[in-house]
Amino acid sequence: MSDFAGMEDLLQDFLQEAHDLLSDVDNKLVDLEKMPDDRGLLNDIFRGFHTIKGGAGFLNATELVTLCHLTENLFDKLRNAELHLSPELMDLIMAATKSVRDMFGELSGGVQPLPAPPELLHALEAVLKGEQVGAVQAASATPAAEAAPAAASGGPDWDELHASITGQPAAATGEVITRAEAAAPPVAPAEPEKPAAFGRRASDRPVSGNGGAGRRVEERARENTIRVDTSRLDQVLNLSGEIGLTKNRLTSLRADILAGKNDAETLHALDQAVSQLDLLVSDLQNSVMKTRMQPIGRLFQKYPRIARDLARQLGLGKDVELVLAGEETEVDKTMIEDLADPLIHLIRNAVDHGVESPAERAAAGKSAKSLVRLEARQEGDHIVLIVADDGRGMSAERIRAKAVEKGLITEEEANTLDDRQSFNLILLPGFSTKTEISDVSGRGVGMDVVKTNIQKLNGSIEIRSEPGKGSVFLISLPLTLAILPVLLVLLGDQPFALPLSLVREILPIERDKIQEVGGKSTLVVRGEILPVVSLARLLGWPQERYPEYGVLMQTAERSFILGVDSFAGRDDAVIKSLEDFRPRGVAGVTTLSNGQIVLILDMKELLADGGQHMDGIGRGIPALDFV
Repeated sequence: MSDFAGMEDLLQDFLQEAHDLLSDVDNKLVDLEKMPDDRGLLNDIFRGFHTIKGGAGFLNATELVTLCHLTENLFDKLRNAELHLSPELMDLIMAATKSVRDMFGELSGGVQPLPAPPELLHALEAVLKGEQVGAVQAASATPAAEAAPAAASGGPDWDELHASITGQPAAATGEVITRAEAAAPPVAPAEPEKPAAFGRRASDRPVSGNGGAGRRVEERARENTIRVDTSRLDQVLNLSGEIGLTKNRLTSLRADILAGKNDAETLHALDQAVSQLDLLVSDLQNSVMKTRMQPIGRLFQKYPRIARDLARQLGLGKDVELVLAGEETEVDKTMIEDLADPLIHLIRNAVDHGVESPAERAAAGKSAKSLVRLEARQEGDHIVLIVADDGRGMSAERIRAKAVEKGLITEEEANTLDDRQSFNLILLPGFSTKTEISDVSGRGVGMDVVKTNIQKLNGSIEIRSEPGKGSVFLISLPLTLAILPVLLVLLGDQPFALPLSLVREILPIERDKIQEVGGKSTLVVRGEILPVVSLARLLGWPQERYPEYGVLMQTAERSFILGVDSFAGRDDAVIKSLEDFRPRGVAGVTTLSNGQIVLILDMKELLADGGQHMDGIGRGIPALDFV
């Protein structure tokens, strides 16, 4: 049973506001580290903890109130110049904010939070008494644990994980293992304990019921809520009213026509009413879509803390500043949630792989501080996200050699790749240039996650890099996932929809210009040799006739020409997902104006099924059999 029976709405309101406040506090702490005497920042952080403490008091969350009160008092002394901010004190403050966030996770599960780690509370009390900051287990907890919940040192204790989820001891052991026991490393007693590998505090204990769900329950709950500007809702309401009036006009005209009144004036009025309805429905559709749009700054605001913590965790003395730009750019809310993991991987890679140590930067004539830029902007009907660093950059030749060494491609395939295609090799599963595996990188899964998640959003990723100057990752995404511009192509009389974002050109296919290269049909377009693949062959249909037209399509990995019979035009498809049954290669369905149902093709899946090792342009695409 929940500890907040009858207070669920108040709890959700508190968690939503408190999460935003704490994210803002995290960002201001990163700024405070650069400007430790900024009274404005000190006052803002003080007020943030004070507000969280007040809300927690209404919910009788005593342990959260205690922790916030101690941290609030600490900032009161800092802003009154009774204390001076040191790196050790900043680590202690960061540990306190992490503990507050952990308590939010417990509150979201409907249970009162457990006390903060005793070492953290004792350290805060000692600092308030004027003592020096000591070694605190909580302060040394793995930074950015939220971004990397599973460390490399052995993984989680599965018996304990079973107990924490079910509330029952694992059958193999007959007893519940405490998190402190699972977290204890084999070191001398004088050394501070390390936290459990999966990022929970040593003081946590298994909880039955809702409590076992932890942060996941809170994340699922937040997925169903959205903040909308009331002016946008007012616009939707006004348009709904206008549509209602137009509907009444159409009903009246319908009655006149059924009564035999079909003179030119009545038909003209009907035409005007239909045109007005079409305009209003289009405006209403755009307004409703805008209610789903959220500033991407709400996602960006947690990354400066992650970059800062990771730089300190690496222990190489890296001084990394994450610069944010375009935070006001609006993106579909569902897309924002799916972008969290790819952006975390890219930022972590930039801090770990991209930027150099201070000694390396000094030797290269660079400033000691490394800059990582996270930017968002709208370009036409797409959103472009940029993650760039001024680090060591990447060598296309070294990437090709590493891919050959790992058996991801052959030597012959490597020789055919240009720099752009070579950079795309880092997106392959299992690719990594690191020789040693750490809890941050080295397994070759991070960039594969980035590629997979971006593809799920119908987006693409482009990589640019120059040795010694840095790397740039550009992610292009559609504005929304609910409406997709498509090109309608025909196989015989059957239409199919292709995402317009992948279409670059439409051209006729002339049989005498088709050439066989390596057993594959190719066509030369402005000096570039491109493979030709028949849509019928991709779908497994019989090749009944020679395709008359080709659609030049370009994905992040390859360009090719898709052979089709004809075209039915362009449309803005309202995507309907196939939840119970989705054939491979089908992204969804849409309905045309005549009521016909059309499949929206997922070209990436179709191409992946068309052959093996399609990492380079055209490899694995089946040749056309025209004869």
